[in-house]
Amino acid sequence: MEHKIIFTGPVGAGKTTAIGTISDIPVVSTESRASDGVARLKATTTVAMDYGVMKLGEGLKVHLYGTPGQERFSFMWDIITIGGLGMVILVDNDGEDPLADLEFYVRAFDTFIKRNALVVGVTRMDKSPRPGLYSYHTRLKELGVQAPVFEVDARNRGDVSIMLQALLAMLDPGAQR
Repeated sequence: MEHKIIFTGPVGAGKTTAIGTISDIPVVSTESRASDGVARLKATTTVAMDYGVMKLGEGLKVHLYGTPGQERFSFMWDIITIGGLGMVILVDNDGEDPLADLEFYVRAFDTFIKRNALVVGVTRMDKSPRPGLYSYHTRLKELGVQAPVFEVDARNRGDVSIMLQALLAMLDPGAQR
């Protein structure tokens, strides 16, 4: 059995890093030099998608796709979500308004989320501990969405693995890393 998981969220939230951290193959990435306001945040940005594979026991695979974070590349979002079974929304807690970012991506992927499993990963809580995880749960509830929320360091394989294990358990309780 194979699963397709989509990572989405704002620029700089850690999508490319998380996929690279957990992928068992070298990540296929469409990073390009940032040429707009994103250049103030980071040197490169995803312009089409990121792709990796996480191998599970008994020949099972999870295909990992990362969306571009910039809304101007949102035409890729619909393409990437085709066949997806679950979604990870990563939010940078050190961003300008992380709860607004969460709301934006929940609304942008509303149709997908209603049909599939969702987990939320909050990155950079070490730099900015507020808002706390409870605030994310509250905002999701206000949006009519139930999903587990995790504090995640996208560079830490264990953190990313736990988050994905929770998502996989919602999709297929027998799937284990």
